[in-house]
Amino acid sequence: MKTSFLNTASSAVIAAALLFAPMATTSFAAEPNDNNVRFNSAQIDGLNIAYREAGDPANPTVLLLHGFPTSSHMFRNLIPELAENYHVIAPDYPGYGASDMPDAADYEYSFANTAEVITQLLDQKNVDDYAVYLMDYGAPVGFRMFAEHPERVSGFIIQNGNAYEEGLKEFWDPLKAYWADPSAENGDQLRGFLEMDATKWQFTHGTQKPEAISPDNFWHVQYLLDRPGNQEVQLEMFLDYGANVAEYTKWQALFREHQTPALLMWGKNDHIFPADGAHPYKRDLENLEFHLLDTGHFALEEYGDEIAGRMNEFLDRNTKP
Repeated sequence: MKTSFLNTASSAVIAAALLFAPMATTSFAAEPNDNNVRFNSAQIDGLNIAYREAGDPANPTVLLLHGFPTSSHMFRNLIPELAENYHVIAPDYPGYGASDMPDAADYEYSFANTAEVITQLLDQKNVDDYAVYLMDYGAPVGFRMFAEHPERVSGFIIQNGNAYEEGLKEFWDPLKAYWADPSAENGDQLRGFLEMDATKWQFTHGTQKPEAISPDNFWHVQYLLDRPGNQEVQLEMFLDYGANVAEYTKWQALFREHQTPALLMWGKNDHIFPADGAHPYKRDLENLEFHLLDTGHFALEEYGDEIAGRMNEFLDRNTKP
């Protein structure tokens, strides 16, 4: 019998959080109807890669890199807040959002490959330099891009995106077991994290007002996770995440060498990427603005206005005119 990942990783925390899952009184936040946001796609390596774009391409570019298990949808409210003064691009990775999802048996789902796809997208858009928002999976994607071309990155906006082993706490034990032994049995231990209860938990755990988190997030994400073949995509990415850990010391050395300006805004109640992984950035980044927020994994859901305001101030100071 398969053992749910929810049971092996954090059943008590998740069960408690689900007691506060959205009730009938929860309001549904509609997607902003902003005519400046454009829903585009590009052909890269034979795949259709979807992305949201807004703002004047003549302005400095801000690249928004989403986490698991969402897509550029997580930036739906942030994009219009940045687009008045900046050119904003928010892509969907292969297998996520509106981008193509080739069969896992036929395509290499990896963070290195994803970073290369996003780099090719920027090249197609003639974007030479950019500031980058790094969240969850977006951190290893963006830091891999940075490692290849550090001169292109004008600033980091780090939101619950890990680059230090201190940030991989007990939640990660089942994944570490999978990295050590990628057997079908160990993979099956993780499938529970692809179910609706886990999806709700990711968005509500650690928040101040779980009842105010829009269930639109859950339905959007779960629809994508439930597509035939998508669990295999996610298992490939779970497995490959272990390859990122081996890159951490390289990225940290590059932080020290280049001293890229950084704005860190971290949901301190996140059980997946706890604040233990936020503080080590202080060791390596001298030009770091550091903020812990009283929320969980998807900090934009509760702190969107503050994050947008601090981002605009940070970008004004650190991007090229």
